[in-house]
Amino acid sequence: MPSLPSTAPLQRTRPVAVGHWRAFLAVARHLNFRAAADELALTQSAVSRQIQALEDEVGVPLFLRHTRAVELTSAGAQLQRAVVPALERMDAAVRLVRQTAGRKSVAITTWASFASTWLIPRLEAFQREHPDIDIRIDASDAQVDLDTSDVDLALRYSLPSGRVDGAERLFGEQLAVVASPWLLKSTEPVRQPTDVARFTLIEAGDAHRNQHLEWLSWRRWFAAHGCPLLQPPRWLYFNYAHQIVQAALSGQGLALARMPLIADALASGDLVEVLPGRRLDSPLAYWLLVGPRSSPRPEVQAFCAWLRAEAARTRQSVGEHSGG
Repeated sequence: MPSLPSTAPLQRTRPVAVGHWRAFLAVARHLNFRAAADELALTQSAVSRQIQALEDEVGVPLFLRHTRAVELTSAGAQLQRAVVPALERMDAAVRLVRQTAGRKSVAITTWASFASTWLIPRLEAFQREHPDIDIRIDASDAQVDLDTSDVDLALRYSLPSGRVDGAERLFGEQLAVVASPWLLKSTEPVRQPTDVARFTLIEAGDAHRNQHLEWLSWRRWFAAHGCPLLQPPRWLYFNYAHQIVQAALSGQGLALARMPLIADALASGDLVEVLPGRRLDSPLAYWLLVGPRSSPRPEVQAFCAWLRAEAARTRQSVGEHSGG
């Protein structure tokens, strides 16, 4: 038996013009067509036509027209709640684009710990030298494709075998045992590797689940110094390197920290290197990668030159004498 044709009305799927939504919001705000027309600098009949066109598009009445008043229907109220924040976000984005149009800027992607402990503390110096350049930092563990995004350069952390072609090495890495100086004053001196077992040891929580981070583990440091079975009274785990540094600064234990990220804290005396002759080399390194479309821009070149100078100072402060 042949099926009967469907009598259900076809639903419209084309987008609604933004002008219709602005007319709708003006009428919904004032509940008056004349006041809405004055706000939009249109005639009252033009606003009425836009509202009628919108109602035709969505398929239901949005207003109840009384002799002396206008009232939102339940469908109109539902749409008003959805449309107001959407248009506000769009207007805010347009304002931001207008404000930044023509300004020189550099957009950087890096990971949160590097931004917090190395990049941000140094940015003031660059801003003093280049007050006309805006900086935008996207701190995320997700790698951004510089060929397709609006990001100008990436600061990354990886093994040499994992780096992207064209990446420039900024500095390498050693791991050092560090602590707050006042924590060390409250106990017997630390003279040999087994002495660290008297303290809480701070470590990356996923160091033993991630082959990439295994290089940064206390287990590896113990093995390198002939005490693989050493166990502290307690462990303190964090997800991010800057949290590990912060815990050490606040005297919560000993941290096996990445030298480039703590060089400033060591120089200022906020952290003290415990067993300075017992650093551990890491094969990981820090890299600069510049987007191909961004590299010719003078502001990007200026930022990269500043980065290289800061990286040279970091290499000197941690005792790295080779560019790798």
